[in-house]
Amino acid sequence: MALTTREIFEKLDILTTPRLILRPMKESDAPDMFAYASNPEVTRYTLWETHRSLEDAQVFLQGQEFSQKEGLVHNWAIVWKEQNRMIGTGGFIWWKIPHRSAEIGYALSQDFWGRGIMSEAMQAVLHFGFTRMQLNRIQAHCLVDNLGSERVMQKIGMRFEGVSRQEVFSKGQFRDLKRYAILKSDWDSEKGGQR
Repeated sequence: MALTTREIFEKLDILTTPRLILRPMKESDAPDMFAYASNPEVTRYTLWETHRSLEDAQVFLQGQEFSQKEGLVHNWAIVWKEQNRMIGTGGFIWWKIPHRSAEIGYALSQDFWGRGIMSEAMQAVLHFGFTRMQLNRIQAHCLVDNLGSERVMQKIGMRFEGVSRQEVFSKGQFRDLKRYAILKSDWDSEKGGQR
């Protein structure tokens, strides 16, 4: 029997890793989100604009809460256990149920770059995708010059599939994207034994 987005995303599971909790976002996360989403270095390679006010974060989080209530695909808040604060977001952007494929995306506070945090979070998301969502393929993309994001994809076992030329129009220009993906069979052979 095929799953539905409502079954998975209306009451999104809480995921834990050694250093992180991935949980549904809430409107009270706005100050933490604004703290990193207002940093131009964080948004340099994103397709969304730098947050200019706390209201930008509130509007985004209201949209995420609406998606949860409607059982639509949405992301987790990434919470640093040690401080119990939201330091980023990550999860699924879309899910093509008949094809058992989906795409992930993520963003992280600059204060936490270079510590393997996003790789740790996305490993948990891959596990959720391949087990709970019964996916066969998970993909991700980044702007061609976003080496940090590309490194996350490589570290979680994704394979480079190519460059999509001028796939998106972002911040006033057409931009090329690098695409990576991992199949369930890849994950089973490369990562499954480590779980």
